[in-house]
Amino acid sequence: MQNIKNIIFDLGGVILNIDFKQTELAFAKLGVGNFNQYYTLQSLSPLFEKLELGLVTPETFYDEFRKLANTSFNNEEIQIAWNALLLDFPPERISWLKNISKTYRIYLLSNTNKIHYDAFIKLFDEQIGDGDFNKYFIKAYYSHEINLRKPSKECFEFVLKNENLNAEETLFIDDSEINVEAAKTVGINIIHLPPPHTILELNL
Repeated sequence: MQNIKNIIFDLGGVILNIDFKQTELAFAKLGVGNFNQYYTLQSLSPLFEKLELGLVTPETFYDEFRKLANTSFNNEEIQIAWNALLLDFPPERISWLKNISKTYRIYLLSNTNKIHYDAFIKLFDEQIGDGDFNKYFIKAYYSHEINLRKPSKECFEFVLKNENLNAEETLFIDDSEINVEAAKTVGINIIHLPPPHTILELNL
């Protein structure tokens, strides 16, 4: 693409396959039939927002979720259900990333949390076995580490400033329309990549 030097990728739904329905079903099996009241792709409750902003530890999250859902599940049961949405890293997407990094400076910007982070880093190692997932990017930014979440304008401005990137030379790719529209407000070029489309279809 003309004038583009940097690409910022979303993770879930772009590089890593995810399915929120699996977590909803997993919690339903535990007796929490209203999980979508607490977390969906479009909205999340204050507890889940704090988790993704890194403002509560996993241990505090488990304790607070038990109170919120009025359940007595142990930490491991909650963890397994919460991580059920994480599916797989298609090897062809990782190969594609390797190739694209020869042409562009690539970064990652993901709304996630410590529980999911630990799980998908392990998943990557098991499925791809090519060392640290983060090494594929000049820098990987995770919401729970930077205390900022998409679609906040400040989240994108933080990455631009921290990496000294020119917005006009930067492309952001995400499966969420609200996130790409937010990036657009700070001058970043955008590609909305809704399912079933994948990065393999992009002509960059």
